Formats: sequence, structure tokens, C-alpha cells
Amino acid sequence: MGLTGLLVAALVAGCADSSSPTSDLSPMTPGTGPGANVVTALQARVLLGAAGNYVILSKSGISNIPTSAIIGNIGVSPIAATAITGFALVRPAGGTFAKSSQVTGNVYAANYAAPTPANLTRAVGDMQAAYTDAAGRKLPNHIGLGAGNIGGLTLAPGLYKWSNTVTIPKNVTLRGSATDVWIFQIAGGLTQASATKVILSGGAVARNVFWQVAGVVALGTTAHLEGVVLAKTAITLKTGASVHGSLFAQTAVTLASNRVVKQ
Repeated sequence: MGLTGLLVAALVAGCADSSSPTSDLSPMTPGTGPGANVVTALQARVLLGAAGNYVILSKSGISNIPTSAIIGNIGVSPIAATAITGFALVRPAGGTFAKSSQVTGNVYAANYAAPTPANLTRAVGDMQAAYTDAAGRKLPNHIGLGAGNIGGLTLAPGLYKWSNTVTIPKNVTLRGSATDVWIFQIAGGLTQASATKVILSGGAVARNVFWQVAGVVALGTTAHLEGVVLAKTAITLKTGASVHGSLFAQTAVTLASNRVVKQ
């Protein structure tokens, strides 16, 4: 075969390779496709500020069907303590916080004595700033992964983005080190099926996992989630569901015999 023939053959082969089916959906650069790529820029943690002093923080209430086990402080603002139900709160007259046998920590509300109202205002402001920070991160490493269904996947650290609801119908694993960060930008809701788990492996820690969710976050019966939930609206946990991390809702948090542990 002459030189011209060799060049033509090489060109044809190259075209065939570029159009042939592949199981690798990875974009070569962040933000250009539906799959996972080699992470080219590490994400920094989302800073929680004063919100980090709480395991559950809500603007419009925390309701509970006993008995739950909450490890860490909980708080509501700007709404008053009457929006915290199912905890059998005990608060001394003029106290800055209340106690509950279901909370290993303190319970704060906007109508408690100073400096609690100011502290809660700062915490809620920082909660909203953290949501804005997470939602505004640029150049996602993964866009529309699984069309929103991430069940059964093992996810590397990085920035994930969806324009729809994300579902977890089967266990999902986050694999990375103790310094790696995951940020999930979800324009819809987050729905986790009953008895499923988000599993951390390789040394990954819950405080470096951030679920920024514009819609409702709903955890099914006995489901387990790892990470910090930054919800624009409501967070609902069904009976026996558990969380290692924090629940920050710009509307309400609904609990039913749950275990939520600050990390």
C-alpha cells in the first residue's frame, strides 16, 4: 500500500473509533457531559459558620414523633418554640435554651432569652449563605449522572449537578479520603428509598458531603444518609431513618423516631 493509501486507511480508522460505542461516558473536562471524569479541581468544603453549631436548624419548625435520638443542638428561627413539637421540652423561666430527653444537646428558639435570638439569626443567615455557596459552585465534574438515579453507584469526590429530582433506590457509596469533598447540586428534590444507605468508604467523612437541594428532601423508612443537607424547602424523615451529618431546612424538618448525629 502506498503512502496515500496508508493515510486514507488511518483517517478511516480514526473516524470509526470516534463514532464507535463506548461505555466511558466521562467528559474530558468538567461540565461538558453526563458522566464522571477525572477530577481536575478539588472542591473546597462549604463553610457553615454559626450554623455548624447545630445538628438540626429550621426556619419554620421541627416536629417529631417520639422517640428520636438527636445528638447535637437543634434550633428554630425566626419562628418561636411552639413550632418545636414532640420533644417534651423543659426550660427554666427566662432560660436561653430548653432540654429534652431525646436531644443530647440544647434546644434553641427565637423567643428564648438573649443572646439566643441573635445567635439564631446569625446561624440561619449562615445556613442560607452555605446553601447559596453550594448552589453557586461552578464547573461540575458530573452533569445529570444517571438521569438522577444514583442507586448502586460508587461516586468519586467532586461536584455533581442535576436539573431534576435525584433518587436513591439502592445503596450508593461515596469513596474517597478524609479530605475529599462531595457537593451535590439538585434543582429538584432528593428522595431516598426505604432501607437504603449512603455509605462512606476509603476514609470519607460526613462533614465533607453536602446535599444542596432546592426541593423536598424525603428519606424513607430506616434509610440512612451521610452528609450535610442544605434544603431550600422541607426535610422529612420517615420512621427509623437516620442521618450522620446535619439537617438545615429553610422551611420545616419532620422527624419520626429517627437518629440524627452531628458529625
